[in-house]
Amino acid sequence: MPQYKAPLRDQKFVLNDLLNVQQYSDLDGFSDASADIVDAILEEGAKLCENVLAPLNKTGDVQGCTLKNGEVTAPEGFKDAYAQMTEGGWTALSADPQYGGQGLPHYLNLAFNEMVTSANMAFGMYPGLTGGAVHALVVGGSDEQKQLYLPKMISGEWSGTMNLTEPHCGTDLGLLRTKAVPNGDGSYKITGQKIWISAGEHDLSNNIVHLVLARIEGAPAGVKGISLFVVPKFIPDENGAPGQRNTLQCGGLEEKMGIHGNATCVMNYDEATGWLVGEENKGLRIMFVMMNEARLGVGLQGLGLAETAYQFSLAFAKDRLQGRALTGPKNADGPADPIIVHPDVRRMLMDQKVFVEGARALAYWTALQGDLEHKGQDEETRERAGDYMALLTPVIKAYLTDKGYDSVSKGLQIHGGSGFTEEWGMSQLLRDARITLIYEGTNGIQALDLVGRKLAMKGMAPINNFFAELDAFVADNKADKTIAPSVEGLEAVTAKLKRATNWLVEKGLENFDNAGAASTDYLHLFGLTCFAWKWAQMAKVAAARIATGDSDPIYKSKLVSAQYFAERWLPDADAHLARIESGADTLMALSAEAF
Repeated sequence: MPQYKAPLRDQKFVLNDLLNVQQYSDLDGFSDASADIVDAILEEGAKLCENVLAPLNKTGDVQGCTLKNGEVTAPEGFKDAYAQMTEGGWTALSADPQYGGQGLPHYLNLAFNEMVTSANMAFGMYPGLTGGAVHALVVGGSDEQKQLYLPKMISGEWSGTMNLTEPHCGTDLGLLRTKAVPNGDGSYKITGQKIWISAGEHDLSNNIVHLVLARIEGAPAGVKGISLFVVPKFIPDENGAPGQRNTLQCGGLEEKMGIHGNATCVMNYDEATGWLVGEENKGLRIMFVMMNEARLGVGLQGLGLAETAYQFSLAFAKDRLQGRALTGPKNADGPADPIIVHPDVRRMLMDQKVFVEGARALAYWTALQGDLEHKGQDEETRERAGDYMALLTPVIKAYLTDKGYDSVSKGLQIHGGSGFTEEWGMSQLLRDARITLIYEGTNGIQALDLVGRKLAMKGMAPINNFFAELDAFVADNKADKTIAPSVEGLEAVTAKLKRATNWLVEKGLENFDNAGAASTDYLHLFGLTCFAWKWAQMAKVAAARIATGDSDPIYKSKLVSAQYFAERWLPDADAHLARIESGADTLMALSAEAF
């Protein structure tokens, strides 16, 4: 089985050639991320992921986590790897220097996290959840809470979780029953059960800071009465060190299809001491900050696992001998040709390649928008970047995981029967990838969020600005014959997305089921359009480089891949549009008893 290698050349292409991140060097934090510093960080991060995390991936899958007397032990090697990550400062990469972070741009942190996910997704979830919890406390926590928790969470000394789901409610959080009773001293007694809590209990950090949704006694029913609480495993003493053990415990570990190396816990709170984060009954707003961060992280998991699957598939296709090329032997001295000569294997490899490279371009661009939202020089830049982040979060989460899972599945198919065995690693990648379509809001929920909330926000200004940006790119590059397939393809798919958007605005209001029936196809059409934009931009950069005489093979590869995307992926837009415009009538026609 091949070992994961960080795709440093393509990462640098996206950051330097496509996004030209050095143009923002005058912004806060960006000045510390010069080109040589970025290269050095990526290269050192690659060493950690390739040499420390990747070798533990199968160990985590085979061993899983163990629960004894309420305490969870992570798989062998995870604790030492976590120590190496925290001692190296990797958990603090883009965090606020005020609390011990390095203050580097978020796009750089995202690039590192892609490597972590590709190397060992289950491991990466431990620091990943902490990062989301940190963001929630930054937005909603009091000054005292920030000073107490953030430095230790950013350093990795303490970790964090998010506690939403209960046995009787998942997406519908208005049904939650966990209750909070005031103690009279500013703290609360938290009682209830939460399920599917990733990294809810483990032995990697000295303390675990749980962010828990609960309802204060007497609060309104439904989502309007939900508050957020910080509930640490060990209550900090007067010096801020872990003190008395709180009355919370892991009541069980889920037996899962994949991500065995991550502890997915049932958490029981028995009058556990917690403190309100933000205002009473306003907890869901703060938790959504963490959830949106997590959704972008899940989209990155779709990319990361697909990258590893592509690497494994490519190595297998070059090595596996089977049959002869249709145009005559390519390995005349051997008993058969490597399967990479076969067009159908090439089809699957090219699908993997254009997905991972397109997803990387889109994900990194989105991360850059997150940086610009907070650090842009003018209000217009900051507002537009924030709008793009909000608009694209459901697309990043759902499209990258739907297509990422499909990409991993193609990788298993390339391996044939070998892929169906545990020996080659593809089975684990597929099992691990499946959860990404489900957690942090199923992909169906993301599609509903896109059509039900994001399209209409701010009077449709964000989506209209997005269309204007695509139209401007087409207008500016329509005369460039070297990238004509990409530009023409972008123009055509954008027109289809506009038509679908107008249909939703009209027909969705006539019958809400029309919006629900169209939502998944609309999200996929949106994702396809985003990919068309990024591939057209990459083609433009590559063509310009080639025109200067640059012989780096990555540029020719980008042009070929961009044309493949235009020819082989963009025709799907017509099918998506046809399904959108078919409406909900047939979908909803049968009674429940007729199924």
